[in-house]
Amino acid sequence: QAQLVESGGGLVQPGGSLRLSCTASGITLNYYAIGWFRQRPGGEREGVACERRSDGSIHYIDSVKDRFTVSSDIAKNTVYLQMNSLEPEDTAVYYCAAGWGYYYCLPRESEYWGQGTQVTVSS
Repeated sequence: QAQLVESGGGLVQPGGSLRLSCTASGITLNYYAIGWFRQRPGGEREGVACERRSDGSIHYIDSVKDRFTVSSDIAKNTVYLQMNSLEPEDTAVYYCAAGWGYYYCLPRESEYWGQGTQVTVSS
């Protein structure tokens, strides 16, 4: 059974950094497109960074461009979300997901989900 497990969330001051990890079991992440999503308090789940179906490149939403970076370690079946220059507006539960490639970076394009990890940016 496929399972994604996130880790690395926590409390960080504005301007700080965190690296989230997403480790898969039951599936090989290299065969899927990866998406990172977040759900802010009172908000809907939104795509943060998704691997495009068209060319495999990573699409980042404007608010995280040049601050967040997706990477992967195939040998560890793990993907990462490096988050730098964090802002209070980045406070959310972050989820990794795997799908067959994202057109619009929408949650409904995902096949598998992790359980989420809380990121809180506050002084």
